[in-house]
Amino acid sequence: MRRASIVRKTGILVSAVLGLLAWQLPVSAQNAGKKGATPVTPKAEAPFDITGYWVSVITQNWRLRMVVPPKGDYMGISMTADSKKVADAWDPGKEEAAGNQCKGYGAATIMTAPERLHITWQDDNTLKMEIDAGMQTREFHFGKWTPQAGNPTWQGTTTAVWESRERDKLQPKAKYLKATTTHMLSGFLRKNGVPYSEDAVLTETYDGFHEPTGEDWMIVTTVVDDPKYLERPLILTGQFKKQKDATGWDPTPCSARW
Repeated sequence: MRRASIVRKTGILVSAVLGLLAWQLPVSAQNAGKKGATPVTPKAEAPFDITGYWVSVITQNWRLRMVVPPKGDYMGISMTADSKKVADAWDPGKEEAAGNQCKGYGAATIMTAPERLHITWQDDNTLKMEIDAGMQTREFHFGKWTPQAGNPTWQGTTTAVWESRERDKLQPKAKYLKATTTHMLSGFLRKNGVPYSEDAVLTETYDGFHEPTGEDWMIVTTVVDDPKYLERPLILTGQFKKQKDATGWDPTPCSARW
């Protein structure tokens, strides 16, 4: 009788523990194996509302971001010998004549420019970002997306995923947007001619913050990896404040001089 009682109690305890673990699992995980369950889309699982209008707030490197630095000002960039040769030959007049005014507006550096963003969901799996500086448009593709073949572009091709910083695999919770961009045209990391090549890889993280004051902020961290023109990856950050409307939105063509 005593052994039967112990076995019965042990069974109850195990059932309770398994029930607790099942309760802790996210609803999406519990439903994953159910037939006919509606999959959660990237749009639905966004950890913060990234849509709307955002304005850049230039709080660091003002001199290097608000105006075109003078030729030879390469401070803060670990350039290779080939990179320095390209930058030393920079001539904004020649860039204009060749139709390359947008070299300073490519994906690798566009998020550090003084600008406004308009972000919308193009569909459940695609974020669309319009940028008034240089009149550029970026697309962030989630899920199993295959880019179409074609020539490199200023904004390249970008794949995206909501990533988590939490280590608890039983309760994953997305915290930020991670984006990886390749297939970019060679452009400028700085408007005074510091280059990045078509082989460069851009990795970005977008973090959203809601302040007690009611303001929404977004921190964008960019990492440019380019063995051809950089001795080590270049890390840049941009800060954006969310606006209530499109106030100040001013689409402006690319310029090689300002």
